[in-house]
Amino acid sequence: MHELGLTQEVIEIACRKCEGARVRRVVLEVGLLTAVLPDAMLFCFDLCAEGTPLEGAKLDIRQVPGKARCRKCSKDLTLEQPFGNCPCGSLDLEWLSGQELRIVELEVV
Repeated sequence: MHELGLTQEVIEIACRKCEGARVRRVVLEVGLLTAVLPDAMLFCFDLCAEGTPLEGAKLDIRQVPGKARCRKCSKDLTLEQPFGNCPCGSLDLEWLSGQELRIVELEVV
């Protein structure tokens, strides 16, 4: 379960950014193509936040859809998984979104 390690890293980064202030909410973008399970991160969050300025904070996760462009025909595609092919048959895709894993907002008290 790599989500535990990722959640710990999110907590560490948020603690550095909040400079000791209490954090009420963390908004995290997680790309659909990252193979990160948002429910697993939500499960780990309270445990990882214990004893930190994030204790009691709410974790809001926004899933970012996977989008790609075919390098052969330039068609834009939506991806549900980290692989796919274009209707033209090409497998040569440029990923445009869906790989994100970033903190986009910290709400402090």
